[in-house]
Amino acid sequence: MHRTLIVARMVPDTADKIAAVFADSDHNSGLAEVIGVRARSLFQFGGLYLHLIEGERPLAEAVAEHRHDPRFKRISEDLSPFVSAYDPEAWREPKDAMAHEFYRWERHV
Repeated sequence: MHRTLIVARMVPDTADKIAAVFADSDHNSGLAEVIGVRARSLFQFGGLYLHLIEGERPLAEAVAEHRHDPRFKRISEDLSPFVSAYDPEAWREPKDAMAHEFYRWERHV
């Protein structure tokens, strides 16, 4: 299982609108299956948008393969009024918003 955390900025009081964009896509477009997404969690911390994705393969490569898919472009367009790059000067492509995991621990039962 691969986990990816996307970090961005979000407009206050738009969590419900952002969730609606993903709910529509997740339930109706088939894009999550194509990219290999198994689970998605959206978090807000102040003005930060945190998007945790668990998938079958590394998200950066899956997104790179499908970033020209009309379904992916639609999500990006639908989110654009509510979500913006954390660091607009450094952002060039989706992987520029993906946090780098530097420690992980799991309890094995």
